[in-house]
Amino acid sequence: MELKEAIEMLVVFGAIVMVVKIISDATIRRRLIDKGMVDEKIKYLYNGGAHGHALSNVKWGIVMIGIGVAALLSWWFPDQIHDEGTLGLMFIFAGIGFLTYYFLLSQRIKSEGNQAR
Repeated sequence: MELKEAIEMLVVFGAIVMVVKIISDATIRRRLIDKGMVDEKIKYLYNGGAHGHALSNVKWGIVMIGIGVAALLSWWFPDQIHDEGTLGLMFIFAGIGFLTYYFLLSQRIKSEGNQAR
C-alpha cells in the first residue's frame, strides 16, 4: 500500500470518527439542556431562533441545487466550461443560493413581525 492510499484511508476514517463525535456531543448537550442541568448562560447557544431553523433545510437545498446546476452546465458544455469555470460557477450559484435564502428569511421575519402586531 502506498503512502497516498494510507493517508486517504486515515482521512476518511478520521472524518467519520469526527462526525460521530460531533453528533453524539450535540445529542448529549441537547439532553442536558432539556433536563435543565445546564446554566442559563449556556442555553442561548443551543436554543437558536425559530427563524433560522425553519428555513435551514431550504437554504441548503437551494445551495445544493445551485452547485448541481453548475456541475450539469459543465457536463453539458465541456468545450466551453473547463474545470476552473466549473468551480467558479459552483461558487457563484452557491452564493446566489445563500442570497436567496437571506431574502426568504428576511421576508418571513417581516411577515411574522407584522402578524404579531
